[in-house]
Amino acid sequence: MEAEEHRISRNRPQFWLIPFFCFFFFFFFFTRSHSQTAFWKVFQMVDSNPSSGSPEETPNPNPDGNAPAESDLALDNLVQKVQESLSLDKRHKFWETQPVGQFKDIGDSSLTEGPIELPTPLSEVKQEPYNLPDHYEWVTCDINSEKMCEEVYNLLAHNYVEDDENMFRFKYSKEFLRWALQPPGYFRSWHIGVCVKSTKKMVAFITGVPARIRVRDEVVHMAEINFLCVHKKLRTKRLAPVMIKEVTRRVHLENMWQAAYTAGVILPTPIATCQYWHRSLNPKKLIDVGFSRLGARMTMSRTIKLYKLPESTITPGFRKMEIHDVPAVTRLIRTYLSGFAVAPDFDENDVEHWLLPKEDVIDSYLVESPETHEVTDFCSFYTLPSSILGHPSYSLLKAAYSFYNVSTVTPLLQLMNDALIVAKQKDYDVFNALDVMQNESFLRELKFGPGDGKLHYYLYNYRMRHALKPSELGLVLL
Repeated sequence: MEAEEHRISRNRPQFWLIPFFCFFFFFFFFTRSHSQTAFWKVFQMVDSNPSSGSPEETPNPNPDGNAPAESDLALDNLVQKVQESLSLDKRHKFWETQPVGQFKDIGDSSLTEGPIELPTPLSEVKQEPYNLPDHYEWVTCDINSEKMCEEVYNLLAHNYVEDDENMFRFKYSKEFLRWALQPPGYFRSWHIGVCVKSTKKMVAFITGVPARIRVRDEVVHMAEINFLCVHKKLRTKRLAPVMIKEVTRRVHLENMWQAAYTAGVILPTPIATCQYWHRSLNPKKLIDVGFSRLGARMTMSRTIKLYKLPESTITPGFRKMEIHDVPAVTRLIRTYLSGFAVAPDFDENDVEHWLLPKEDVIDSYLVESPETHEVTDFCSFYTLPSSILGHPSYSLLKAAYSFYNVSTVTPLLQLMNDALIVAKQKDYDVFNALDVMQNESFLRELKFGPGDGKLHYYLYNYRMRHALKPSELGLVLL
């Protein structure tokens, strides 16, 4: 999943922009109604804006408003600290009824890994759409329709999550939306809009896409839910919970019962907790727009010099990925991802869709041995810009997000330095990366700075007995 929900943070101490990448705070859960199991994911802004539309029955993970200190804590200690900070009547009562790993079960060696609940018979899944408030109607979105895609683009561009200082807002391109929402085997019925009956104007949107995620030795079919957005003027209408139930219903009709998702807060129970890191490529612009600040005893000229990169890449055989490279890249990435406890199960169709370069969407580069012509290394990053709101000189912050990187011959440090160089050549302002897989090995030396928040990964209706280290996780969610 998105999901991501990933985080974009400002590269300055103790200041966070908004949840990064799969996108802020969202989660799945199941509710029982007439023997039907419903699962859904909630997307919520970190600034506690009520427009997030999260259901009333979902408790506030930090009811007193004080976020728990997370730095340098093992997950078990972190969970204990969160639990101790909450009064008994404000703990995760809802989550304690759901098929997710529970805090109380941490360390219980008698529990087996795998599905927690069996699927509900498809005959018991609700067949009709949920009722919307008067004056609104469901629409299934054809993202290939230019008119429909334009409507979705405009809704997100003007109503998606902003930071709490109203300085930045994610700005997905139409090309990115088509890429994110149309992986192999996607269901158009999972791309759901809400329109005003009288004008047909789209005022809300939510999506799901299918994915195959390998958990240890088992490949599990899961759903990733993303892009939950309600028009700013309609956020008191309680549209979001109905939308979540509706996408849940449509996902269940395809006989899917597990999910992978991320959140910026602690819920029962993370399978891994990761950190976002940020590498300045255009430090003057980042400082000018308030994304980052000058360091102590640093001048602008010294800062620019600090982050200066070579003019060209240094690895022999480093080039852009092409369509004929798909089989070789698939073999390379499947072998690499097999070493992680949780990772996507990519085949050639997936690699062609997710990793073949698309302008201003996904960039992928590989190293081809000049002697043997064997593809030995691979790196990739996707494009997710943010609108810069109210600035007299700048309107867009161009950000690259590290996706999947594989090093077998070229040192990963050198490979990623070349990735930074090409990102700089393509006028990106900042390069972001999670500390998943082997990323931690290059972050500090390549002058990435840590964000001050965490991204927590979850599996729904699938138990893992022990939390993973970020280096054991091979999954990046949009």
